[in-house]
Amino acid sequence: MADVAGAGGALGGAVPEASPEALPEARWGERATRWESLRNGLRVYRLIVAMWIRSTMTYRASFLMTAVGNFMATAFDFVAILLMFAHVDSLGGYALPEIAFLYGTAGTAFGLADLTVGSMGRLGSRVRDGTLDALLLRPAPVLAQVAGDRFALRRLGRITQGLLVLSYGLVSVDIDWTVVRVLMVPMMVISGAVIFAAVFVAGGAFQFWAQDASEVQNSFTFGGVTLLQYPPSIFAEDLVRGVTFVVPLAFVNWLPALYVLGRESPLGLPDWVAFLPPVVGVACCALAGWAWRLALRAYRSTGS
Repeated sequence: MADVAGAGGALGGAVPEASPEALPEARWGERATRWESLRNGLRVYRLIVAMWIRSTMTYRASFLMTAVGNFMATAFDFVAILLMFAHVDSLGGYALPEIAFLYGTAGTAFGLADLTVGSMGRLGSRVRDGTLDALLLRPAPVLAQVAGDRFALRRLGRITQGLLVLSYGLVSVDIDWTVVRVLMVPMMVISGAVIFAAVFVAGGAFQFWAQDASEVQNSFTFGGVTLLQYPPSIFAEDLVRGVTFVVPLAFVNWLPALYVLGRESPLGLPDWVAFLPPVVGVACCALAGWAWRLALRAYRSTGS
């Protein structure tokens, strides 16, 4: 009876605390679960993207026309810059090859982000009409489903146009190339794409509450890339501070490009700041992921 009572006391009493040796194992198990969830999300995203690519390539003539149309539409931005330089020798103290360098890095980075997660801009319409509920019922991460939905291969036109302008800028600009400066060019493009992707995801999270806020998101994405295609010297210092310390779009190309071009930061920042885009990209992704999880937990459907 004493044994039974002791057992009953152990079962009904306080749960014994985990030993210190078990805590690292628990943390390792949690990390393994997160890694498995990430792998599952990437797998789902890859499958959805492959499905949309197959659907797109079924009508190849239509794909070519839309890709060329996307290329031409984005090319008009640089044509406007060429028209300006037909009347001036510099813009904000920057020559045409330097502007082309800024334009190409920003355009290519944004094009990569728009290609991979640009569908986040349509999340507000899914929240309004309730079709997001169908995604919640599927055994797959919602973020991967939303990001891969209606994957638009035609957006390769924007990337191609950005790479062409970047190539012209790299060939024409007068830069004292070193190994560090050469390596910073792909770093700018990749890190910039990650930062823009984080802005897309954060904007999607915001639409859970605002619902009809796609234009607000576009002001930071499409508006942001337009801003970064021009030198920071033509903008007010408060605006430059805002896109450096609030929404860190300046790390996409402004700050590293100033180092590559051998120019000083308008905010007087030290040179080592130019090497922070990868760190800023990781931090932005972490914040965007936190905002996404918070918004998804707060979602209560349309209520209709």
